Amino acid sequence: MGEERFLLTMRATSIYFETMRGMTTSSRSGKAIRRLLGSRWAAFMAVFILPLALPRSTYQAKEHASKRPPPLRVYRDTILRGQSLAAALSETLSAAAIHELVEAARPIYNLSSVLPGRSYGMALLPDGTLQTFTYAIDELKTLRVFRDDDGLSAAVHARRYETRVSVLSATIDSSLFESVGALGESDRLAFDFADIFSWDVDFNTDIRRGDAFEVAVEKLALDGRFMRYGRILAARLSRGDRTFTAVRFDCESTSGYFSPDGVPLRKAFLRSPLKYARITSRFSRARYHPILRIVRPHRGVDYAAPTGTPVMATADGVVITSGRLGGYGNTVRIRHANGYVTLYGHLSRIYVRAGRRVNQGQTVGAVGRTGMATGPHLDYRMTRNGVFVDPLTTQIPPAAPIPPHEHEAFETARARHMALLPVKCSSATSAIVDASASNEKAP
Repeated sequence: MGEERFLLTMRATSIYFETMRGMTTSSRSGKAIRRLLGSRWAAFMAVFILPLALPRSTYQAKEHASKRPPPLRVYRDTILRGQSLAAALSETLSAAAIHELVEAARPIYNLSSVLPGRSYGMALLPDGTLQTFTYAIDELKTLRVFRDDDGLSAAVHARRYETRVSVLSATIDSSLFESVGALGESDRLAFDFADIFSWDVDFNTDIRRGDAFEVAVEKLALDGRFMRYGRILAARLSRGDRTFTAVRFDCESTSGYFSPDGVPLRKAFLRSPLKYARITSRFSRARYHPILRIVRPHRGVDYAAPTGTPVMATADGVVITSGRLGGYGNTVRIRHANGYVTLYGHLSRIYVRAGRRVNQGQTVGAVGRTGMATGPHLDYRMTRNGVFVDPLTTQIPPAAPIPPHEHEAFETARARHMALLPVKCSSATSAIVDASASNEKAP
C-alpha cells in the first residue's frame, strides 16, 4: 500500500512539471505564475503529499526516539558470608534508597536477614534511581521489587520443579555407596535408601557382596538441570535369601514407608545410631578389655568412626544423662517408652541437655575418644527394665499400622509404585520414566 501511494505521488509531480514546461516562457506573467504556482506547489508537496508517500519510519523516527525509555544500568552479584544487604548495596545505592527498598519488601519478605550465597540483581536509571531489584529466596522463590506509578512494590514469584522418576538397579559388589556411585548417582541417594530400611538392616554390618537393590526415585530439576532427589517411591533390597520391600504412602493421617502388606517399616528403634560405621566389638559375656587387660562382659556394641561423626538417638525419648560418666567419658543416656534406655559413650561433643525431649534420628552428640577408649568410636548400649540387651538382636515392635479407612488409597499407591520396579535385578541399570507414575506432586 505504501509503495502504490508513493508511485501515485511521483506521477502527480511529473504531470505538474510537464504542465509548467508547456507554459509560455517569454511572457513576464508566465514567469510570475510559474514562480507563484511553483512555490505553492512545493509547499503543498512538502506538507501534505510527501509525508504520505514516504515510509512512516522516515518522519516518525524522532517521535519514537523521544518515547524510548532511557537505558538501564544492570548489576548482578551474590551475598557474601557475614554481609548484610546494606553492605552489599552500599556502593551502588544511597542509604535512603536501601531503606526504601527494604520497607517496600517488608510486607512479604524481610530483606534485613539475607543469606550468604543468595544471588541478587538490580536495574538503575542513569540518575541512579532504582527501577527493579530481585533476590533469590531459594531455588523456587524469587523476590522482585519494582517501581511503578505509586513507588516501589514487591511480589514473590514461585516456580515448580520439573519432576521425573528414575528407576535404578544394581548388584552390590563392595558397598551400597559404591554401587550407587557406579550408576552416576550421589551418596545422598544411598543415604536415603539406607534410611528406609534402617529399622531392619544395619548397612554397616549386614550388607554382603552379591546383595542387590532396586529403587524408583523422583529427580527434581529446574530449567532441565538436576537439582536434588525427591521422594523414593518404591525400593527393594535383596539380602541373601531375604527380600525387603518398601512402598511410599502419604495421606492425611500418616506418611512414610510400608511393606506391600501395609506394615510400617518404621519401628520404635533404629538398628544403628550411626549412618555409616564399622563394628569393632559386639555384645559379649566375655571380652578382653584393651585398657584394663582383663576379660569381662561387654554389654554394648562399639562402632569405629572418625571423630566428629554425628550420633543419632535411636528412638524418641527424654535425655536423663548429659555429661561425664566414669569410663564412658562424655555420655548421653535417653529414656524411651516400654522401659528402654539407650547409652551413647566416649563422645567428643554433646548437643543435648538432661530433661530435653529428643526424636528418633536426632543428632545428640559426636563420635570421640573420651573416657577409657583407645581410639575414636561410639559405645552404644541398651537396657530394658534395667537389664542390658543386645541392640543388634532385640526385636522391636513396629509403629502404628495404616488406618482402615486408608487401605484402599494405600492399595492404589502400592500398585502404581511397585509397577515401577524391575521384576528382577540382574545388572546395573538406570532408566527414566514419566513423572505421572507418582501419585502426589513433589514438594
